Amino acid sequence: MSDGKRMRTTLIDRIGMGLAGWLVSLTVCAQDALPVRAKADRRSAPVFVSREIRALLQWVPVDPAVPATFRNAQENCIDDPQGSLTPFFERLAQPDRPLRIVHIGDSHIRGHVLPYVMRCCLEEDFGAEAVEPLPVSYQTSGLAEETGRAGVVYHILGVNGATCDTFATPDRLRQVIRLHPDLLVLSFGTNEAHARHYEAAVHCQAMDRLIAAVREECPDACFLLTTPPGAYVRNGRKGKVINPRTPLVVEAERRYAARHGLALWDLYGIAGGATSACRNWANGGFFQRDRIHFTHEGYRVQALMFHEAFIKSYNQYVADRNQ
Repeated sequence: MSDGKRMRTTLIDRIGMGLAGWLVSLTVCAQDALPVRAKADRRSAPVFVSREIRALLQWVPVDPAVPATFRNAQENCIDDPQGSLTPFFERLAQPDRPLRIVHIGDSHIRGHVLPYVMRCCLEEDFGAEAVEPLPVSYQTSGLAEETGRAGVVYHILGVNGATCDTFATPDRLRQVIRLHPDLLVLSFGTNEAHARHYEAAVHCQAMDRLIAAVREECPDACFLLTTPPGAYVRNGRKGKVINPRTPLVVEAERRYAARHGLALWDLYGIAGGATSACRNWANGGFFQRDRIHFTHEGYRVQALMFHEAFIKSYNQYVADRNQ
């Protein structure tokens, strides 16, 4: 046998012996050997999560909700220059009891779609342990059934044809106060704008009575005003035209919120204001035939817009707190 062949044979024999030994060891040892305990590392220090990371962990993700087709849409945010919602956000960040949001308003709220979608979004964001998982429809009550556990409770109280003055009456006030709101959301303006002789002073007096009465019984409650989305009205032979009084109502609510240091979500302005809001709703197919009320999808879009603005405001609170 030549030297080359002898060397190749020897190498093959060694490889074969090595493989056989590896197979034997694999058969005998069904698992890896336990590692030897490492020596204590006296040079390393524990790793603490930075303040920025802790803040990030409390941020809530939210997607843009204003339809891309909306013309002249404004930034979707809650106006709250005095930070009136901060006490509520503090409780929301670390709830230790049922935290109650009470959303009152007119038929837009009575239809339950808008506030119910908002309720479901917040339960997904912050947990649903505080309420029983009961479905809501037009035929059911909008009041949540509490479990007594900590978390978000979102109550819905809407009345068809209501104005703010409707809820400033003793019976309606008792309904609201019995729910012990931590945050009261007031969604009015559509019916105020349908009065032929709208008076901003009368509207503001109704808001005064309602908010003062709630504050007297619930002194820690926060308040959030929302403007009407816009609507059409009949105008003789012209048929349906954009309600010219809606901008007056919106301006009255904006001035009232600024004067009293309250938070305001201007749905009308965000959706395009006097020049485009109603046209945007109509072009998107979001109005019902009366062009006052909205389709299920229209209310769902408004709810997602409300949720986006609410979470952006909450996330800003988290960021400011951790600066």
